[in-house]
Amino acid sequence: MSDPKQTLLGMTLDEMRKVVKERNMPGFTANQIVSWVYDKKVASIDEMTNLSLKHRELLKEEFEVGASAPVEAMRSVDGTVKYLFCTPDGNYVESVYIPDGERATLCVSSQVGCKMNCKFCMTGKQGFTVNLSANQILNQIYSIPERDTLTNIVLMGMGDPFDNLDEVLKALEVLTAEYGYQWSPKRITVSSVGLKKGLRRFLEESDCHLAISLHSPFPAQRGELMPAERAYSITEMVDLLRNYDFSKQRRLSFEYIVFKGLNDSMNHAKELVRLLRGLDCRINLIRFHTIPNVDLEGADMKTMTAFRDYLTGHGLFTTIRASRGEDIFAACGMLSTAKKQYVKL
Repeated sequence: MSDPKQTLLGMTLDEMRKVVKERNMPGFTANQIVSWVYDKKVASIDEMTNLSLKHRELLKEEFEVGASAPVEAMRSVDGTVKYLFCTPDGNYVESVYIPDGERATLCVSSQVGCKMNCKFCMTGKQGFTVNLSANQILNQIYSIPERDTLTNIVLMGMGDPFDNLDEVLKALEVLTAEYGYQWSPKRITVSSVGLKKGLRRFLEESDCHLAISLHSPFPAQRGELMPAERAYSITEMVDLLRNYDFSKQRRLSFEYIVFKGLNDSMNHAKELVRLLRGLDCRINLIRFHTIPNVDLEGADMKTMTAFRDYLTGHGLFTTIRASRGEDIFAACGMLSTAKKQYVKL
């Protein structure tokens, strides 16, 4: 049985240069290949017509573009689409397309499953299976029908991006590089519970927006909701974030799911103001969507509105995120390939 072919989708320009050099191709061939993959978005090496037939055949011996269409999709009444992708090793991963007026956002996954085991998240209940490669991360963008209409990417799908940072950073390079998608980092947001080593490295090596899953300003309570708090406290995290400038291109936001009777009191709002005082950031309040075997309920809109108004009135720019795709289990915290009941494309 032959070895699986390597994928061109997901390679950086430096990696592509190494490929062509090792095969005695002209150096400019690397730029031609990345242009075919990232600009023209071809599906096969045969389509790279400005490469000689000899070089195309040589590439095909060991490589393929590595694009694979979603195997199934589920469509919401609000226009949201949840896509299911199958990885070469037989695992499944989900991403979510969210149209909203002139904006079109894709929520991308970085792992199959997740190690973080947050109490409110379906992916965490599934457990961790495997990290996705840069190819598999980018393929979620490359292979959906709406790819050319996308205005924003959020890495807020399955898995914690900082737990797979090498491959995530490689994907971000391709998305933002001149040779790649040429996207502004302002169009990309990466969300994490805040893993210490990964957070610092991301801040140093990427200019993309950062979103931190907060959910409680009290470390003990946050630890009950999010075991990662015990390894790296939110107070330590905020102290680190104060060393970086979020007043210009890069945006810092905190995600806050509002649970009924748990983290929705004015004491929580006041502690949030104290914790984040002086930090240039915004807060996104998120409705909780019930998941099986979890004894949490979402706060009502009146409570969320009062919570938002208090924070805004005390200098924290705060929004209530509109819920999308709830009917297809595509809303925040609901992604899990353990349940694969989809509508065929």
